[in-house]
Amino acid sequence: MVFLMEADRLKSVSRATRIHDGSRFENSAEHSWHIALFALVLGEHAEDEIDTDRVIRMLLLHDLVEIDAGDAPVFGAVDAAAVEAAEQAAAERLFGMLPADQGAALRAIWEEFEANETPEARFAKSLDRFQPPNLNLAAGGGSWTDYGVTQDVFEAKMAPKIARGAPKLWHWLRPRVAAFFSAAR
Repeated sequence: MVFLMEADRLKSVSRATRIHDGSRFENSAEHSWHIALFALVLGEHAEDEIDTDRVIRMLLLHDLVEIDAGDAPVFGAVDAAAVEAAEQAAAERLFGMLPADQGAALRAIWEEFEANETPEARFAKSLDRFQPPNLNLAAGGGSWTDYGVTQDVFEAKMAPKIARGAPKLWHWLRPRVAAFFSAAR
């Protein structure tokens, strides 16, 4: 119960992405739930054969470390090494609240997501990057406007990450993003 109550703190971590109607910023717990739902609904679009249940577990766990480390916006200026160190320390603390075997098992799933090497991790990482642009499109630009993002910057940062595990989703998203940036000029 200590771990589960601590996990509730993820609801207080604000993200740079607004919810679909643009009325407020999404929190990290909402994001984790939403992309787990994306996995359930869009699992057939993974590049490789995947265990959807494993992907959902990864997505439910992937941002827990933000309780301590905070959210690092994709288009923000961040020190990647400092973020990684803070996230590793947070993983140690948070998963350490569980019984040793359970904590080790959940930490292994989190580490698998971070390593981005298995088909499940690649698809999970792709969904983690696929959801925010869809919210930005729905919200009339959202964090792209906040951070002065151009189409070239968006594609440089996001295309490789989405396309690696979900090229079909990238091919669906790309023309919609291009249309948005074309209309915004």
